[in-house]
Amino acid sequence: MTDDMMALRATLEKTPDADLLREMISFAAQRLMDLEVESLAGASLGERSPDRRVQRNGYRDRDWETRCGTVELRIPKLRKGSYFPGFLEPRRMAEKALTAVVQEAYVQGVSTRSVDDLVKAMGMTGISKSQVSRLCAEIDGKVSSFFNRPLEGDWPYVWLDATYVKVRRDGRVVSVAVIIAIGVNGDGRREVLGMSVGASEAETFWVDFLRSLARRGLRGVKLVISDDHSGIKGAVSRVFNASWQRCRVHFMRNVLAHADKQGRRVVSAFIGTAFAQDSAEAAKAQWRQVADQIRPKVPKLAALMDEAEADVLAYMTFPKDHWVKLHSTNSLERLNGEVKRRTDLVGIFPNEEAITRLVGAILLEQNDEWAVQRTRYMTLETIATVRHDPGVSLPNTAIH
Repeated sequence: MTDDMMALRATLEKTPDADLLREMISFAAQRLMDLEVESLAGASLGERSPDRRVQRNGYRDRDWETRCGTVELRIPKLRKGSYFPGFLEPRRMAEKALTAVVQEAYVQGVSTRSVDDLVKAMGMTGISKSQVSRLCAEIDGKVSSFFNRPLEGDWPYVWLDATYVKVRRDGRVVSVAVIIAIGVNGDGRREVLGMSVGASEAETFWVDFLRSLARRGLRGVKLVISDDHSGIKGAVSRVFNASWQRCRVHFMRNVLAHADKQGRRVVSAFIGTAFAQDSAEAAKAQWRQVADQIRPKVPKLAALMDEAEADVLAYMTFPKDHWVKLHSTNSLERLNGEVKRRTDLVGIFPNEEAITRLVGAILLEQNDEWAVQRTRYMTLETIATVRHDPGVSLPNTAIH
């Protein structure tokens, strides 16, 4: 504590009065983060102790906007797990991104009535192009750094999903796909892995996206969970030597479309008996039994079950504690819902860069919120059984 007081005194003596308060905030915040990380690690920086639980791994820079101005923080990183200071406001960046997108549309004169109304509601009148450029450059740099960061360690589980937004291109309004990937690492923590914008969900688009993740270090992938979009399954098999799980929720919607109104509840209950089994073997046996029972009356539905069996039940070959999180894309769809809510406020984006700016900022702040959570998405004990399985898959050498 004496060393800290001496450092603070030296800082204050060298700092002009105008910057005094900001420097004091910076010093206090840095010391608070060091204390929190020491508590997590079980030892202070550089200390050799039998009580140490994890090593530190450098810092990542982040600006903190306060009433006294911008405070530059150096957030400590850990080799295992993650740390994010609770006093930061993770929701601020997305609001800036939304403002930047709206401003850009407004300045370029391509905004719709809804955007005009939003501009007025935010009190943004008389916006200059230089103001827009500064704000966009600030956000673009942070988003770019986030989506180009190395992906360290193993990532046993990866979820993929897409949503569509409208953008102006060559004087026309077109719909483009925004694809998002999240994953669980070897510490049982969730992170946003990446995103991309493209004209469609063709297999080549998915292949390029997955290869970009692999080049950044994505490895150890055991299972990829997604809806049955055209191109995803083929891309997964080409890039990763991993199993593919077809979202159970989406599959059930497709199945029930083949049954009449009166029979949907019965069909749903029948198929549900397979999901209720305690093992993959029992589930497959029950699945085939249900398919054979409905085959005489609804042959198309039975054929669909025959074709989808391996993909819909793939999650059951993994630890049972993980089943509820692996059988569908629900966790990613909740994130997509937030993306859709924000993008609907814009309506029509002025360009694809604006899409990346806003969606990227939303994903970055969601990643920060997951980092703050004390509870892991999956426990260390259960995720370890997946990591140490000799069948853990690795990216194909073809990605290079």
